[in-house]
Amino acid sequence: MSWEDTFRSWGGPPGQTEKEKTENTENAIKNAIQKDNKLSQMDISVFVQGSYKSQTSVRQDSDVDFCVRLNSTFFARYPEGKTCEDYGNINGSITFTDFKNLVEIALKEHFGGDKVVRGNKAFDIHSNSYRVDADVVPAFAYRYYNGNGKEDYITPVGIGFRTDEGIRINNWPNQVYDNGVAKQDNTGGRYKKMVRVVKKLRNKMQDDNIKAALNIPSFLIESLVWNVPDNGFNHDDYYDDVRHVIADCFNKTIKDEDCKELCEVNNIQYLFHLSQPWNRTQAHSFFNAIWNYIGFE
Repeated sequence: MSWEDTFRSWGGPPGQTEKEKTENTENAIKNAIQKDNKLSQMDISVFVQGSYKSQTSVRQDSDVDFCVRLNSTFFARYPEGKTCEDYGNINGSITFTDFKNLVEIALKEHFGGDKVVRGNKAFDIHSNSYRVDADVVPAFAYRYYNGNGKEDYITPVGIGFRTDEGIRINNWPNQVYDNGVAKQDNTGGRYKKMVRVVKKLRNKMQDDNIKAALNIPSFLIESLVWNVPDNGFNHDDYYDDVRHVIADCFNKTIKDEDCKELCEVNNIQYLFHLSQPWNRTQAHSFFNAIWNYIGFE
């Protein structure tokens, strides 16, 4: 096939079968929480997040991400010089470790101990003919306070969790989803197609042992494509869209000063902050490799 035909075939969303199996998995996780004597008494939300929720996943992506969030207890970020006392907040009635342990018990009781593996961040639930491979992340709510008022924090609230190694991670699944939908509308439906195409290119390049494509996270790709201006999408051909997206991502990552203001899809956290598991040089090398791989001129 030509690159145009390939890009069009790669741009499609997951099939109906995967959608049904994902829904089955979400319902099973909810049932596990509801059947547990302790967790069933708590204010908990179970939901899909990540690339599947955003409809930017491809078949070779990792497991579908689910979150089990305790809404009544939260991690918080306060403005400089402020503490929890300034906002009338007190310590929660359960530690995060205890909450994660309760979720582990509930999942193993429902799915079977041999089907649930505890990882540093999440629980891995193995797939079967009825459900998908799932990563289940226990989390607290996360409030990012940005002013003086007690209710002056970013909404919808995010999620926050600690790895078993003790590292705190914060995410904004609602904002990622909403901003992705807006970008999709503003680009004539091409944004998510281009994300899938770039992910498929990464996977194909990995199969071909191209070093620059290794360890490129899906969310990094999704965020860089999200930062491409809307008018760079919706050419007559997918080939021209891909060319423009790759060129824009390449140019934005040439120098640190050119990308220091870029944000993740949530439009809250900086994309190349020092705490990120990726860096500008890595991203730049990747998009340079894609350009050469396709043979753009």
